[in-house]
Amino acid sequence: MEMTVVFADLASFTEMTGQMGATATWPVVDEFLRVASSTLISYGAFIDKYIGDAVMALFNVPIKRADHAAAAVVASAKLQALLPELSERLRVPLRVSIGIASGFARVGRLGSDDIKDYTAIGDVVNQAARLQAQAGPTEILVSQNVYREVASAYPGVPAETLVLKGFPQRTVAYRLNGKPRSALSAASWMPEDRPAMNWSAVTLALLGSGCLGTNIAAALVLAFGGGSAAALYALARWFDESPARVPLLTVATVIASTVLISLERQRRMRRDCIARRSCLEMTSQERRQVWLAAGLAVVSLTLVFLELLMHYVIGHPLVRSPSL
Repeated sequence: MEMTVVFADLASFTEMTGQMGATATWPVVDEFLRVASSTLISYGAFIDKYIGDAVMALFNVPIKRADHAAAAVVASAKLQALLPELSERLRVPLRVSIGIASGFARVGRLGSDDIKDYTAIGDVVNQAARLQAQAGPTEILVSQNVYREVASAYPGVPAETLVLKGFPQRTVAYRLNGKPRSALSAASWMPEDRPAMNWSAVTLALLGSGCLGTNIAAALVLAFGGGSAAALYALARWFDESPARVPLLTVATVIASTVLISLERQRRMRRDCIARRSCLEMTSQERRQVWLAAGLAVVSLTLVFLELLMHYVIGHPLVRSPSL
């Protein structure tokens, strides 16, 4: 079922408890949850659960409304606006971080025969929770599909690419009332959506291809004269006779092949991610970057192949005509 999930968490709760004590903190958290719940419910939310000082709310479940993403943002902004007055009344500085995501999830009752919990399970729930974790105090961090529904009300908000725990692909998000941040807390094993430019493979292939490099350099010399082209020509001639030529060609082949394998792996992961509705299609800029990386890798492999062809087949024929 399609829905929008909101996680609203009271910032600095641990510090508050340590300073005020559990007894004094209890009524503050209770009043915050009451205000948060009533505000969200007034815009059509269903309060799924309370998690300590945080509230999880669902929009479009069980009551249907076409503008559930926009309603979630408006309700969250209203909650943020109410906090200064609530802070003054309770004499405690209160700030809340909010994460919002839209997508599909399974909704129903879970639990034993004695206690059942009506809740939602799906990537959209996890995404909203992860967005809330990366939102700062007073910030509302929303997923890309949520921002599309409210872009006219929040024009010009820059997109951010974030790594969310448990999600193989980076997530595009927008801070509706905060400064944009770079992707933080990225796990080392996470794949990059933006492929690395394969300039190293191209360079190694050009320098390592002795015969082919000599021919290219010679054409440059004829067209533009000496200078840098002449230096490339001399370098290519040196590599043609250097023992480093074969290792360089091998390295170029490994790098280019690794790039192509990595791009194919990322393509499959993104396809699966889109099928689960956890991420969106690539932007035109991302597609250009992928095609550029793949093209450079293919060029590198082609140069290596031509080098082998020219040096070992054309330059050193395997079959010679018998002498008469």
